[in-house]
Amino acid sequence: MTVTTRIAPSPTGDPHVGTAYQALFNSVFAAQNGGKFIVRIEDTDRNRYNAQSEGRILDMLDWLGIHPDASPRNEDSLGPYTQSLRADLHRQYAMQLLDAGKAYRAFDTPEELDERRRAAEARKDSYLGYDRRDRALTREESDARAGAGEAFVIRLASPLEGQTVVRDRLRGDVTFQNAELDDKVLLKRDGFPTYHLAAMVDDHLMGVTHVIRAEEWLTSTPTHIHILEGLGWAQPEWIHTPWLLSAGGKKYSKRRGDPSVEDFRRMGILPQALLNYLGMMGWTMPDGEEVFGVQDMVRHFSWERVSLGGSTFDVTKLKWLNGKYLREVLTPDEVASQLQAFLTLAGTPVPDDAYFRQVVAMLTPRLETLGEFMDKTAYFWTDEYSVTDKAQKLIAEGQDLLRAARDTLSGLPDFRHDTTDAALRALAETQGIKPGKLMQPLRAAVAGTSESPGLFEMLEALGQERVLARLDRAIQG
Repeated sequence: MTVTTRIAPSPTGDPHVGTAYQALFNSVFAAQNGGKFIVRIEDTDRNRYNAQSEGRILDMLDWLGIHPDASPRNEDSLGPYTQSLRADLHRQYAMQLLDAGKAYRAFDTPEELDERRRAAEARKDSYLGYDRRDRALTREESDARAGAGEAFVIRLASPLEGQTVVRDRLRGDVTFQNAELDDKVLLKRDGFPTYHLAAMVDDHLMGVTHVIRAEEWLTSTPTHIHILEGLGWAQPEWIHTPWLLSAGGKKYSKRRGDPSVEDFRRMGILPQALLNYLGMMGWTMPDGEEVFGVQDMVRHFSWERVSLGGSTFDVTKLKWLNGKYLREVLTPDEVASQLQAFLTLAGTPVPDDAYFRQVVAMLTPRLETLGEFMDKTAYFWTDEYSVTDKAQKLIAEGQDLLRAARDTLSGLPDFRHDTTDAALRALAETQGIKPGKLMQPLRAAVAGTSESPGLFEMLEALGQERVLARLDRAIQG
């Protein structure tokens, strides 16, 4: 048996972190087993469908470096992988369930259903979602009403007695009482399938062996089992991963304003760091290492090391991890390349020259995200940079020292960092002060801030002419 996994995101808005999370674990498990990972777009909810979202989801996976074996951009013989293009097939299997007595037509209007729901709430009755009144229709009555043009949905005839056991890889046997299950809609009035029918039909026809999905789908699994049984198909292995939680302890949700993958990309988070962090959500490397790549996961992943408690998505820790990638994992050339791509996307490109790479080398130890780069380096690109309040105070209080520093720097034969270092330390000694007392107003005058990379490396990068001009401006006020 070839292991086949899938993700099936709905194109309804921003690419969700949960989609990236599921894509990571599905792709890792498939790769670990020499299997196949597919991406199927679940676009049958036409009310919430967003035409641009499908492309953004696939772009997100490309950016992350998760490359499915089949998708709407990489079709194979089992496609198409956009669900709305398979609607005729789904209707065929809905009719097969209807013919087998495993489903039935329901002719209730949305208004009637809403009225019954409100009446049940007023009586404080439990209301599963449908009172099953049309389940009692004979097939002849049902066919006649449908033939007369009356609108209908097709609902699953869920078993009314007994239990359904979901055998989950992470949770063991989870038992559901059938009397508490709803007769879910399989085919809507517009002729499109619901997720329940379409997902199970497509999973079977596409050879999905392991359904690895979010914990929230666990309660829907009995319905999915009944659909598969009604069609005479075997179940896949069910694996429901723990929730991602937001800082408030609730489920991570774009509807509540939690950042999307695109938000993190705009923030300047590296794709490698985001995947690494998602890999840490509910799972640990055998040696406890926190910095690891996808191939490390492929080598070491096991479901036994997955914790079911749910993991809190901590943006602060993600930034910390991203900083480690910039400082410890990527080479200087890779950091520069990532920054070039980021700045171009952000609309703030700078020439990719030796000067740029010199600045990158100086600033990388001070960065957690790529998005901080321009804010922290404005004085390298323009003379119209802002000056902090603290820097203004240092400049005002250090006028005599700035004049002395200007005289010293103007007389140097070169502006290499070792030359300026020696000259300024000698100046501090003649002034009878510690070097830091001199460096603080000098840094403020040249960079407009008290926080910058190494002063002497910064002076060398800026060059003698620019440094002297800035000192003149600071001295003149």
